[in-house]
Amino acid sequence: MASKPQTVMQRMFARKTIAQVQRETASSELKRSLGKWNLLLLGVGCIIGAGIFVRTGSAAALHAGPAVMLSFVVAGLVCAFAGLCYAELSSTLPVSGSAYTYSYTTLGEFVAWIMGALLLLEYGLAASVVAVGWSGYVVSLLADFGLVIPAQLTGPTGQMLMRDGAPVLVNGATVTAIFNLPAFLICMALALLLMVGVSESAKVNNIIVAIKVSVLAAFILVGGFIVLSNLNEYIATNWTPFIPENTGDGEFGVEGIMRAASIVFFAYIGFEAVSTAGQEAKDPKRDMPFGIIGSLIVCTVIYMLVAAIMTLLVPYASLNVPDPVAVVVDSFGPQWAWLAKTIKVGAIIGLTSVVLVLMYAQTRIFYTMARDGLLPKIFSRVHPKFHTPYINTMLVGTITAVAAGFFDINVLGDMTSVGTLAAFAIVCLSVIYLRRAAPDLPRGFSVPFYPITPALGILSCLYLITTVPYNVLVFFIYFLIGAIALYFIYGMRNSNLQHDQMMDDAPDMGEFPGPVHDN
Repeated sequence: MASKPQTVMQRMFARKTIAQVQRETASSELKRSLGKWNLLLLGVGCIIGAGIFVRTGSAAALHAGPAVMLSFVVAGLVCAFAGLCYAELSSTLPVSGSAYTYSYTTLGEFVAWIMGALLLLEYGLAASVVAVGWSGYVVSLLADFGLVIPAQLTGPTGQMLMRDGAPVLVNGATVTAIFNLPAFLICMALALLLMVGVSESAKVNNIIVAIKVSVLAAFILVGGFIVLSNLNEYIATNWTPFIPENTGDGEFGVEGIMRAASIVFFAYIGFEAVSTAGQEAKDPKRDMPFGIIGSLIVCTVIYMLVAAIMTLLVPYASLNVPDPVAVVVDSFGPQWAWLAKTIKVGAIIGLTSVVLVLMYAQTRIFYTMARDGLLPKIFSRVHPKFHTPYINTMLVGTITAVAAGFFDINVLGDMTSVGTLAAFAIVCLSVIYLRRAAPDLPRGFSVPFYPITPALGILSCLYLITTVPYNVLVFFIYFLIGAIALYFIYGMRNSNLQHDQMMDDAPDMGEFPGPVHDN
């Protein structure tokens, strides 16, 4: 066991040793039952949802226009850099905690704490974004059956509600939202589900992924058929110009494409969520890279196809809504009304699974940090009956529910993107450090074109951070200042590593609530 550091700097950058990480991995009671296809489906299940069903519309309507397709290329390329780095780290350090544990082992405790704070933005607020999108599809579907939720209870506090590019009118007057009730309720409901245990739903996740992919395939096939039936007219009407003229402040043009890339970027965090299942993979060195890179490639192709059809079929300015796919399928015509309802149901089912997986990942990050002493031990307390970290699960549920109920989806999405980009940059830096500090460490997967790939990952992530609105950057800076202060007030004083003790007696928390286990 490492000796206790003496100076503040030594304490800040104290690291878990490789032996400690391997010992924690060996002591885990989590069942190694996930194969490479399970992990790929886990990544696809998390990626497909937020980007396609929710954020694509606002990225096109406000920033890129039809050229949002190019934004997906940019975001996918940046994700490829980060994904390759994740693949190397996950095959080298296949442990629970994902980027948090990677940082603890390579760059030290202080950076690991910062990473934990970033992951709260990445997972917690991402769940809120998807919950707002879920709310939009539920409201749209219920309206198809004549069930109308009061408009005041379907949007962020204080915001005038918009639909199809125009204000929502009730009795001839515009509507200002009070609270997004459906988004709040789904977060709390899923928190309760996670708290009581969802081992039964492990056998349902692959079915949910199949439903989402089938729904999108139907959207692509039917939408593509409609587009091809009159392609020239659709191009002339909705794709001319393909890249709208820049109007300043990240709106359209090349600048808008880059701004939109930062918006849709967070939708790719599904491949990162795969790394949180490191202790449950059958063969982490082989299967983790396959799941991460494979899910990234599959979903990038799907994203671009869906974005092309969306922007061809309806004017991009109409897509600044939480449920852009619903807007598009409603434009198919009355003969396709049955398909519109089917796609909305599929979107709701899919988004539910995304919120569940994101909230799961956040609770396990908190659990791991609490085990390390950086958060109060109460957050690692496991329920004696349900075998879940029930207290921190309810905390995560409350945070995501409040954010989804009160805040605008675009603000939440921007905050998520900044946290995600910063976390990915640290992961790329961790690869560089570990290559230099432990060059002989066995690696199941090595980043190609090292050190160019991780360096490009860092630079591209930092560049996209600069494209987000100024007020979001200000929030991010204050958030980091608060996180740093909390580290010195609590984290450093209570860290197990500082007291030469690491918790090797992790209780069994049950199985991952996502993929089907191979039999």
